[in-house]
Amino acid sequence: KNQGSREYAAGVALPLWLPGERSRQGALADAESKALDSRVTAAQLRTAAAVRDAWWNWQRARGEQSLARERLISAQKLAEDVRRRAKAGDLARSDQHQADGAAASAEVALAESGSLLAASTQHLRALIGKLPDEKAADGPETPPAVPADFTALDTTHPAVVELFDRAEVARRSADLASVQTRNNPELLLATTRERGAFGDDYQQTVTFGVRIPFGSESRNRAKLGLARAEALETEGQLRLERERLAADLEAARVRVESSRIQLAAAEKRAQLARESRGFFDKSFRLGESDLPTRLRIELESVEAERQNARTRIDLAAGISALRQALGLLPEQK
Repeated sequence: KNQGSREYAAGVALPLWLPGERSRQGALADAESKALDSRVTAAQLRTAAAVRDAWWNWQRARGEQSLARERLISAQKLAEDVRRRAKAGDLARSDQHQADGAAASAEVALAESGSLLAASTQHLRALIGKLPDEKAADGPETPPAVPADFTALDTTHPAVVELFDRAEVARRSADLASVQTRNNPELLLATTRERGAFGDDYQQTVTFGVRIPFGSESRNRAKLGLARAEALETEGQLRLERERLAADLEAARVRVESSRIQLAAAEKRAQLARESRGFFDKSFRLGESDLPTRLRIELESVEAERQNARTRIDLAAGISALRQALGLLPEQK
C-alpha cells in the first residue's frame, strides 16, 4: 500500500522592532562610535603625559651630566695648576690635597650623573620604543593660549570629550531600554514538503507565524534602571573631571609664570657667578687670593650654572604641563 510522506524544512525566526526601538538603536550605535574615537584620543593624551614626564627627566639628567663634565674639566685644570705651583714652592702641599680632593669630588659627581642619565634614558626608551636622539631638540613647546573660561574646552579636551561621549552612550542606552518593555516579538517562517502517496509530486507549503513573548517586564525594568544609574554615574564623573582639569590648568599656569620669574633670577645669578669666577681665577693665579676662596667661588659658580640649567628645563616642562592640562598632544620637533 502506498503511503504519503511529509518533510519539514528548518524554520527561521526574525525578530521584529518594538515601537521606537529602531531609531533609538541607531542613535546608540552612533554614540558608541563617537565614544570609541574619543576613548582613543583620551588614551593618547594619557600616554603623552607619561612621555612628557620621562622626556623632561631625561633632559634634566643630560644637563646634569654636561655640567658635571664641565666641573670635572675645570677641577682638573685647577688641580694641575696647584700641583705645578706646589712643586715650585708657591703653594703648600695641603693646597694640592684640597685641589685633588675637589677633582675627585667632581669625578664622583660625573659618575652619579651618568647613572641617572642611563636610568632616565631606559625609562624613556621603554615608553617611546627607541633610544632618544642625543641631538634631539630640548627647547620648550610653543606656549599655548589659556582660555579665560575652562568651559570653552568642553568640546576640545580629550578627557572631557571622552566622558561626555560615555555619558551620551549611557543616556542613549537608557532611551533604548525605555522602549524595550518586553522581549521582541518574532516573525516565524517555515516550509514543508508533502505528498499524498508514494510516487506523487511533493507539494511545497510555506507557514507564517508570529511569536509574542510574555513575562519579561520585570527583567526589562531592571535593565532600564541599570542604564539610568549608569548615565547618572557617568554624568557625575564628568562634573568631577571638569573640576579636576580646571584645577590642573590653574596650577600649570601658575607654575609657568613662577618658572619664568625664577629663570630670570637664575640667569642673573649665573652671569654674576661667571664674572666672579673670572675675577678670582685671575687673582688666584696672581697670588692675590688663597685656594679655599678659589674653590668656594668655583663651587658657587657650578651651583649657579646648575640652578640656571634646571630652571630653564623646569620652564620648558611647565609649558609642556600647561599644554597637557589644555588637552594638547606634544608638538613634533
